[in-house]
Amino acid sequence: MRVCVPLIVAMLCGLAWAGNMKSCASRCNENFSRDAACQCDRRCSRHGDCCADYAHLCTAEGGPSEPKEEFLEEEAPDSHLYSAPSSCQGRCLEAFDRHHPCHCNDRCQEFGNCCEDFESLCGDHEGFSRSSDAITQEELQSVSEKIYSVDSNKAQKKDIILNSQNRISPAEAGDQVDRCPEPLFTYVNEQLFSKPTYAAFINLLNNYQRATGHGEHFSAQQLAEQGVFLREVMKTAVMRELYGFLYHQHRYSSEQEFVDDLKNMWFGLYSRGNGERDSSGFEHVFSGEVKKGKVAGFHNWIRFYLQEKEGLVDYYSHNYDGP
Repeated sequence: MRVCVPLIVAMLCGLAWAGNMKSCASRCNENFSRDAACQCDRRCSRHGDCCADYAHLCTAEGGPSEPKEEFLEEEAPDSHLYSAPSSCQGRCLEAFDRHHPCHCNDRCQEFGNCCEDFESLCGDHEGFSRSSDAITQEELQSVSEKIYSVDSNKAQKKDIILNSQNRISPAEAGDQVDRCPEPLFTYVNEQLFSKPTYAAFINLLNNYQRATGHGEHFSAQQLAEQGVFLREVMKTAVMRELYGFLYHQHRYSSEQEFVDDLKNMWFGLYSRGNGERDSSGFEHVFSGEVKKGKVAGFHNWIRFYLQEKEGLVDYYSHNYDGP
């Protein structure tokens, strides 16, 4: 399951993805990509999001990592020979097929697109999660509050002093006028940066080209830094609590599977311009990017502080006085 999870300071999901790739041509065994209409990675059959030509184009190129019998999704037959089934008869646990009007896979209840006879024909089928196994809003709120409460690693109020200075109206936000002559940060307790998670995080910030449209190419050292960051984050109470929750909800069967998803969600590359693999969730959210002359992402106070300290960021003002 691909899920959204919090990072050490903040984790944002729903990144902006582009593109409309609908075939596995030249994409076999690529990493999961949210900008694609369908997937060609080794786990797409498990998640029911393979492209229609996945089995035809990819299973012969080294074979999938999952059992072969799971990769049975076929291209939709010509319309004059085919009538999309509206029943789950003989279809329990089949792979997702976007051509079908309703579905009988193990996630149709989650997406609300099961066939009407799903419960009667497939509800007791081995391998299915009953609707009662769905994560409820109450459970999500409870685990979110628990994660927040166990985060002893975050900065405290005494560790950061801000000088917000002049507030402007939203209408003035595009004026590009510096109404704050002093820096935003008056004080930061830099002893925080010696903590393993902070140190590993900061090491990642110089691994990216800030301009979009230029493909990212990581060195062995930079890939190793990603691994160090993931290992350090997984030692925290926040991530231990989160993984424990997802494990008991049967969303992951092992910690390695969970970490693999984290790595793909945070560091997997996708395109923001020129078809280049030039961006990732981590780069956009925490390091920041420049697209068409404007800053995008850059949602992290540590990054802002370090850039301001070096004279690379000039704080103009703020137009929101929220929590």
